[in-house]
Amino acid sequence: MISILWSLFCTFFLIGLFNFGGGGAMISLIQTQVVGVHHWISDEVFTNIVAVSQTTPGPIGINCATYVGYEVGGVAGSATATVAIVLPSFIIFLGLVRMYSKFHENPVFKGALRAMKPVVIGLIGAAALILIFHFDWNGLSPDFSIIKENFPDWTSWVLFLAALVLSLWKKVNPILMITAAGIIGLVIY
Repeated sequence: MISILWSLFCTFFLIGLFNFGGGGAMISLIQTQVVGVHHWISDEVFTNIVAVSQTTPGPIGINCATYVGYEVGGVAGSATATVAIVLPSFIIFLGLVRMYSKFHENPVFKGALRAMKPVVIGLIGAAALILIFHFDWNGLSPDFSIIKENFPDWTSWVLFLAALVLSLWKKVNPILMITAAGIIGLVIY
């Protein structure tokens, strides 16, 4: 049992360490390791695990690791896989916090953080545009002739703009806004 737990830990630690792109990108890494390399579970079982992982709360990659760990090593395997997949991010985050604590007064470090603010705002804006408009990406650039609006009618645009104004101008609590938008959406649609 110890060898299975150690193998689970090493596998999921490496997946967590070398994954870039979030939980969706992690799924193929997990499948390659648990189905193809280690043969712990079948493709059919893995497909079921992914389906359950998508429907349960939390990040899909971590949910998937938890379920695979349970299939392979029971409760101990579940805990081992979950800790292992989260541990690399936790270690990196602790390192970044330590670095920030040490260098937060350094003018070069402050300048680098100041330079990143517009980039972060741009990335958030790009994510918002991608959510508003569905782009058909072929190659490196989107085909703007095939833009489909995710906002089906004028009511959706009014709700979006109201939420934007309330969040920027009135600083309304986001949880209250999401709840209100859900209720309004149920009533309207």
